Amino acid sequence: MVTLLPIDIEGHTVMGVEVKLPKTTLLVVYTSRGYIMCGALDVGLLNDKLADRKIIAGRAVGVRTLEQLLEAPLESVTLEAEKWGIHPGLQGKDAILRML
Repeated sequence: MVTLLPIDIEGHTVMGVEVKLPKTTLLVVYTSRGYIMCGALDVGLLNDKLADRKIIAGRAVGVRTLEQLLEAPLESVTLEAEKWGIHPGLQGKDAILRML
């Protein structure tokens, strides 16, 4: 099952996506510029093989809900995200605010 939810963060509406799969759930919160995602995100792939796309993204691990994704510190981020002031340890919702 796929669920798409509008999420309000400090007066800004962003989108959350929850994809329920067998034995796992994929979680994403995104803006028009970038996104944060659960541990399934391969930041190394984005930095290495897809570097030319300049993807702004961050990864949080151990999260099971969209709310947890927004509250969790990011475990890793893309090189392009670092240019936007997004770094490991930054809370998910603060990273999203920098992507607006």
